[in-house]
This record gives sequence, C-alpha cells and structure tokens, in this order.
Amino acid sequence: MFVIAFGALAGPATAGAEDAAALSAEASDPRTLGWMTGFPPPADKIIRFTDSDYFSFPKLRWTVCHFRQLMPTIGVRRGLGDPLPFKRNIDASIDNVTFTPLGGGTEMTWRASLAANYTDGIVILHDGVIVYERYAGCLDEGGQHGAMSVTKSLTGLLGEMLVADGAIDETAKVGTIVPELAKSAFGDATVRQVLDMTTGLRYSEDYADPKADVWVYGAAGNPLPKPADYAGPRSYFEYLETVQKSGEHGAAFGYKTINTDALGWVIARVTGKSVADLLSERIWSKMGAEQDAYYTVDSIGTPFAGGGLNAGLRDLSRIGLLLLDDGVINGRRLVPQAAIARIRAGGDTELFKKAGYGLLKGWSYRGMWWVSHNEHGAFMARGVHGQAIYIDPKARMVIARFSSHPQAGNAANDPTSLPAYDAVAKHLMK
Repeated sequence: MFVIAFGALAGPATAGAEDAAALSAEASDPRTLGWMTGFPPPADKIIRFTDSDYFSFPKLRWTVCHFRQLMPTIGVRRGLGDPLPFKRNIDASIDNVTFTPLGGGTEMTWRASLAANYTDGIVILHDGVIVYERYAGCLDEGGQHGAMSVTKSLTGLLGEMLVADGAIDETAKVGTIVPELAKSAFGDATVRQVLDMTTGLRYSEDYADPKADVWVYGAAGNPLPKPADYAGPRSYFEYLETVQKSGEHGAAFGYKTINTDALGWVIARVTGKSVADLLSERIWSKMGAEQDAYYTVDSIGTPFAGGGLNAGLRDLSRIGLLLLDDGVINGRRLVPQAAIARIRAGGDTELFKKAGYGLLKGWSYRGMWWVSHNEHGAFMARGVHGQAIYIDPKARMVIARFSSHPQAGNAANDPTSLPAYDAVAKHLMK
C-alpha cells in the first residue's frame, strides 16, 4: 500500500543511491526532465499520488512543489491585509564566499554548494533585509514547497507559545489532556518530554526497513480509500492510540515524528483549533505573509503536524525573522518572548548525545528546534531532503532553504550546508 511518512509524503523508495548519484541537480531538474508538462503530459512523464515512486528521486524534484495537486490539503490563511514586503540589498559577493566541508575536503564556494545540495530556493536575510535570493528546479518566487520536518518546529513553536501563555502545563501528563492517549506510550509522558522528544516509544523511523513502524503510520495517514482487507488504524489519531512504550520517558533524545503529531493533538484539544487554524490565527495572518500556506491531511482532514506544511520561501524566512527578533515582526509581538528564550536555551546536550548524531556534536533539541550551542548561538528547523530555517542571532542572519536532495537524511547535506551557513554569517558580520 502506498503510504505517507517522514515529515513529508513518501513511499518506499524505488530509486537507489546509485541511481540518485547519477543525476546532478542540473540533469535532474524537473523542467529538463519534462515531468507533468503538457495537456495531458506524455504517459511516461505523468506523476500520480498512487505511483509507488511518486516521491522517489528524480520525481520528487517535481513533487515537492505540487503536493496540493496530488492529495487533499487544508489551508493556512494569510488574512486579508496587504503583505509587508522585505527591503532588498542584494550582496552578489555571497556567491564567492568559500568554506571547507565538514570532515575536510576541497574548498567550496557558496554558489557551488547550492547545486551540490539540490537547492530549489534559498533566501538570506541580514538585519531583516533580503541580501540573497535564488530559485531553481520546481520553485519560483510565487510557488510553494514542502517544508517536510521544518513543520515540526512550527508545531513546537505553537506548543511553546501555549506553555508561555499558561494554556498548557508543560509538566502535565499527556493522558490527562487527551484521554484517548492515556493507555498509549504517550499517556504518562509529560508535555515537555513530547516537546523535546525525550519520550520512550516503541517506534522505528528507519525508512530503509519496509516493515518499520513509520510505514504503518503512513498507511494510517494515507487519505486514499483503504483496501477491503485493511484492518489497521485509519487516521493519525487512531495510530497514536496504538503506540507502546520502549524504555523510560526522559532518558534520551529520540527523534520520532509521532511526538509532533501527539503534540498537535494536545494543541487541538486545548485550543479547539487544528494546528493549521492556530498557525493562521496566531502567526501567518499577522506576520505580513505573501501567500497562504497549506498542510496535507489524512482521511478525516487532520493536518499532518509532523511534516505536512507547504509554503512560499519568503514566508518561511519570515518565521526565521520572527524567532531572530524574539517573537516580534514588523513591530508587532506575535510570540511570547519566554517561548523564544526557551527554544534558544536549548535542551539537555547529554540526552541529545545518546542519539548519535555524529555531525551535530554539542547540539541539543528544544521545543522541536535544533540548537547548535555554537559561538553564535545558532539554532534551526530541519527537514528531510534539505529543508531548513537557520537562525544566527550574533550575525543577525536568517537563511531559509527549500531543497530536493536525492537522499532524505540531512547527514547527506550537512557537510556542505552547516559550514556554508557559518561562512556566510561571518561574511555578513564583516
């Protein structure tokens, strides 16, 4: 059965790493390959949601910009006011900024790193001004792109806002807020443990294993009609009720998408609004957004809080600017300062270390944001295939990136992304 999973939508990949490596960013450009071009497109250029490889490389390079053409969604409204445009002061010299990839190797320019990471769009803000902006692949300035697990960070931000508001007690057990989860692994976890992903859950997110729990979860969230013999859960909510414990809560960081969807359920139960509606009400309709955003949904219309957001690139950078400026944008406070401070402070680095992220030594995870604890106090939202919001408070810099890297895991692009971000920050500080 076709499924939805991992902070994006995906089926078990049919293209191997060898196939992916054979096509560069230029050669795999969806315009070059002619995906979905024509009325109708040629039979061999059609991409359908029911295709098992619709989110496999190189098709995914078209799909990441066109989810709403393939499946049901729910909108995140920007409101009726005029967008508040950014000032621009383009710095062409950024293209020539150089850095050395993590682990060593040949020095690389910023411009070269964009193609190396299959970048579909990137915006750099310095002091709230656009100093760099480029688009490629399926994306242009009027388009929208899947944010994948960057979505988690927005769900976490909403959660931290409600904690700061006093609407949610972070020490409360999840089962006391959502009784349907009382007998699940989430029942005796605190809201804080869910926010920081230090829950002990029996759940595998190994995408290389076709029997991993992530695929069962994806099948539950699939909005298409289920086969006649299907006996599993039929929605995100139903799946979450089945999750069992493994180990103890609070013992270690463990990155699992289902934490975010459990938080989404807590948020909805407390506020009476879905994450899509709450995001619109509290942030999207008030930050001067240029476009509506949208979430993919399951068969009962529940937004995929763990990875279903799709948005325009400049609007994604507005989220970064909101966090850079302590919850204020365009002179208007949208997020309690306490919520931003909690995220920036980071989580327990010792608990994070246990997860074994070799390229993220010294980092932590807090409120569903990744915190570097480097000398600039940088923190970020991260999503598979290279999605990112990178915030450097010392350099007053925000980088928002959409990408369609052949490999899902960020370990494939971190070596040529993280040092590139740091190099640009130092360039801007000059």
